[in-house]
Amino acid sequence: NIQYEWMDSDREVSIEQVGMYLASQEGIPFETLNYCVAKVNYGGRVTDDKDVRLISAILRGYFREELLDDSFKLTPLDTYYAPPEGTLAETVEYLESLPLDEDPRVFGLHQNALITAQVGQVRDFLATVTSVQ
Repeated sequence: NIQYEWMDSDREVSIEQVGMYLASQEGIPFETLNYCVAKVNYGGRVTDDKDVRLISAILRGYFREELLDDSFKLTPLDTYYAPPEGTLAETVEYLESLPLDEDPRVFGLHQNALITAQVGQVRDFLATVTSVQ
């Protein structure tokens, strides 16, 4: 597996571009948004062509017409969905109701992936503690 160094600026540019497209278009150009974010913004850092295809495939799950349907779920879990149109306070309330520790199934991973991640975090923490001594 190749690890890529994502930066906050990648996300910020993507958010800004999506906002610009939504403001300048009558409809929502889902394919264009997917291309810009997956292949231009993030794909520019990705060196493996299969990884670029994977990013695009993952984003197709989000850049799609069904997202506008209030009953659309982002994952098989009932917790994660695009909240219905409402006030800022209602959206913030929904976001604050989300769990602090995401279920690995949100990312298409097995439930044991959380255990693996936590074991890695503990190892890193212990390595840091012992290196300071």
